[in-house]
Parts: sequence; C-alpha cells; structure tokens
Amino acid sequence: MADTPERILIRGVNWIGDAVLTIPAIKSIRRAYPKAHICLLAKPWTAEIFIASPDIDEVILYEERFSGLAGKLRLAKLLRKNNFDHAILLQNAFDAAFITWLARIPVRIGYRRDWRGFLLTSAIPVTDSIREEHQVYYYLNLVNSASIETVETEPYINLTNKERAWARSLLRSAFPGNGSPLIGINPGATYGSAKRWLPERFAELIKGIISDLKGHVVLVGSAAEVEIAREIIAETKKTGLNNIDSDILLMSGKTSLRELAALISECTLFVTNDSGPMHMSSALFVPTIAIFGSTRSAATGPVGEGHRVISKGLSCSPCMERECPEGHVRCMADISAGEVLETVKNLIPEKPAVFLDKDGTLIEDKHYLNSFDNLVILPKTKQSLTRLVKAGFMLIGITNQSGIARGIVDEQFVKDSNTSLKEKLGIEDFFYCPHHPDDGCSCRKPEPLMIRKACLRHRINLRRSYVIGDKESDVLLAHNAGATGVLLSSTPLLEDSSASYIAENLDDAVGWILQRESEEVSARQNAL
Repeated sequence: MADTPERILIRGVNWIGDAVLTIPAIKSIRRAYPKAHICLLAKPWTAEIFIASPDIDEVILYEERFSGLAGKLRLAKLLRKNNFDHAILLQNAFDAAFITWLARIPVRIGYRRDWRGFLLTSAIPVTDSIREEHQVYYYLNLVNSASIETVETEPYINLTNKERAWARSLLRSAFPGNGSPLIGINPGATYGSAKRWLPERFAELIKGIISDLKGHVVLVGSAAEVEIAREIIAETKKTGLNNIDSDILLMSGKTSLRELAALISECTLFVTNDSGPMHMSSALFVPTIAIFGSTRSAATGPVGEGHRVISKGLSCSPCMERECPEGHVRCMADISAGEVLETVKNLIPEKPAVFLDKDGTLIEDKHYLNSFDNLVILPKTKQSLTRLVKAGFMLIGITNQSGIARGIVDEQFVKDSNTSLKEKLGIEDFFYCPHHPDDGCSCRKPEPLMIRKACLRHRINLRRSYVIGDKESDVLLAHNAGATGVLLSSTPLLEDSSASYIAENLDDAVGWILQRESEEVSARQNAL
C-alpha cells in the first residue's frame, strides 16, 4: 500500500474453513499497520471465528437486510459513514468489489477475477502457480502483493478463559476422570456427501477407540448433521458394544461455533472429513486426522505439522464434485476403519513434558539478557532436570522475549542462548515469543499457543504435563493450556494464584512433581 491507512475494511470470506485460512493474512495486515482501525465485514456464521482475535477491532455483520440491490446500497452507505481509506477483499465475489466501490473507499485491493477488475484500484492477478498452492497461501499472496510483509502461515483461533472453562466443565461431567484419550469426531461435511466417510466406518472406528484404547468420543457437527451422528451411534451399538452412552457424548447441533472450538481444543485428537471443523481443529493445534476423497488435500488439508491426511488417491479423485458421479464414493469406501484407528493410535500424544520458563527459572534473571557473559545457569539446575528426564519427562523451554521487539535484545542471541541451554541442560526444544506486550499477539504467555505448538510437534500428553516458572503468567499459562502449574517463589501461595504448588526453587518443584506422579501411578494401578 502506498499510503499508511488509518481505517481498513477487510471483506471476509463466507465459509467457516476458508475463514480460518484467512487468519494469517489478517494477522499480517495487523502487524503491518498496528495503529490502524481494522474492521471485518463478514457473514454472521463466520464472524464468530474472530470474536477473540487481537487483530480485529470491529466486526460488521453482512446480514440478510443487506441482500438485494437496495440492501447493498444500505450497506454501502453504512460503510461510507465509517470513512474507510482502504478495503482488502479476501472474498472473491463481484459483490465484494461492487459494495466497496459504492462505498467510495479510495483504495480497493483484491484478486482480478469474477469480472470485477475494473472496480478495484489494485487488481491482483490470479496466477496458475498460486492456484496450485494451499489455500492459506492464496490469501497470503493477496496481502503480499499489496506490499504487506506476511508473518505466520499457521492459523490460530483465540479462545477466552470462559470458553475453555465451559468446555472443561462439560467434559468433566460427561467423562469423570482425565486419564482416558478424548477423541473428537466430525462425521459431516457441508459441501456434499462425496466428502463424507461412511457412517458404518465411523462406527467401527468408535468401537476401536472405546474397546482398544479405553477412550471416550465426542461427536460434533451442525444442526443439519444431527441425523448423521445418530446413525453412527446406532451403527456403533450394532458392533456389539454395550453401555456406550457413558463413552460417547453427542454434541452435534448443540453448540455455537465458539463452543465447538472450545470443545475441539480439549480433545486429545480430532478425526474429521474435509470440513470447517477440520480447519478449526488444526488452527487450535489439536492433532488432526483428515479423511479426504473428492477434494484436494494439497489445497485444503490441515495446515501445519503433526496432522495426518488419509486419502486413497484414486485416478478419479479429486473430482471436486458434491456427490460421487459414479454413485459409489469409492474414494471413501476404500478407507477402512482399521486404517484410521491405526493412525489414531500412532498419533495420540503419549509423553509427558515439563515446560520451563527461562529467565529466573533456568538462569539468573538479568532483565533483558543480551550476552553470554551475563548468562548464569542457576545452581543444581542440571541435576534437577536430569531427574525429570530419568522419570520420563520431555523438557521444553517456553519464554517471553519482549526485549527483541523493544530493540534491547538481538533475536539471534536468543536463538543461540536457547541452543546453548538445550545442549547443556538436556532440553528438547525451545519456544519464544519475540513480541512487545502491547502487540496483543497470540503467542505471549499466558496465552497457550507456544505450548500447543510444542505438544503438536513432540506428541506431548498435555494432561500429564507441568509448567514451572517464577511468574504468575507461567502458572496462568499452565491453567490456560490444561497443564499443572508450579510457581517458584519465596512468597506464600496467594489465594488467587493459579499454581497447584509453590516451590522454593527448581529442585523443590521437581521433587513435588515426581512425588505427585508416583502417587498417581499408584492410584492408577490400584484402580486396575
């Protein structure tokens, strides 16, 4: 963009999955123009995705009252009153360009397609190469072509603490105890029947989850997909399982989009057709198994590492049809329940981890450490961490490094010092947030994004994991992520602290964790 905009209108897309895939592009716009007022124009059913987004200041709902020519004129008048100086059209339709032209927004940026190029001030060509890319890059290419530097390519859906608490309370009531895997299953797909795996196969899969893995299942979907879920439950009962009502929670048609996101975020793993909930799951960094038939996973599969796509790659697929032209949906029928169950078994997170704050926990807090001369590992740190490793814990560093954004700390030094600590202390991996606290980013503690990335990358069992740190933000991180928090402090435990234990030092924290683990192992053995 030639000028620095003060008020930006983003025209969002109309499908839930596509909306998720626009998140990195919207984040890039926010990073490029942190002081701009950014407004999203979106349909009501996709707007919910962005409710807790730090990148959106305002949402205007594209409601039914704006349909027809008269409605479009009313919407254009509303937009004109908002004095937007730039419009970025993530939606491809002619309608998006027409309305922003009617609203007299001076700069209108979008792809040159759907006969709308003459309405745009910056019409970006749709090349063959960008058509071949994953759809997340389709939107990133648009903002890149508008001279906006792109940032993260993985979408992330922000949840509120209230939403997380609602989902956890519901699941605790349905499945008392937290030791069993919780597998989310989404058997529907709005686009058409050609994208849906067979109900009897889902039933066989559920039988395996309950009988082989001793797991629980939560069935999700829209109100239009309730009958599919009920059919699957009926088929599951035919497999010979008894009393499955205590092992299956039917939530199809019972949640809002935000509630659905919160439920998915609490799942150990998510099995789904190519659908909006599939993209939501990967954007919540939940291990996702996506079953593909008529559509192209290279373009619309789950984004990021740690997920799996199951597809037979038949000569007739991807046909991109809503219903199978040959009537038998072989691309789905050839995928067996055993194959999906085996993938579930291989993808379930198993290993517990201890997530460790850096400054004040592993090393002396020098307030924006920026040289190796001042890097001092705290006493007994190596010995304490060795005890955790011997007990089977993976060690992961999690640290806020706002000194990078403040210009005080060189980012390369942070990377080098993290590498040094990994080698010296046996830490498996390090994750850091380089942003300023005022940036409103999604990765800064106590937001759980860094932990979710670590869990997906290393197949970590979050429910059996711990966070150790010397600040309340560390134990809040544990609470938000669903782990157990240990606070290092000489101050008595405050009533409003999220810590499960207050430790005098790292060695004390490790002792408490190992004792707690020993007691829980004994309890599980006695239960058997």
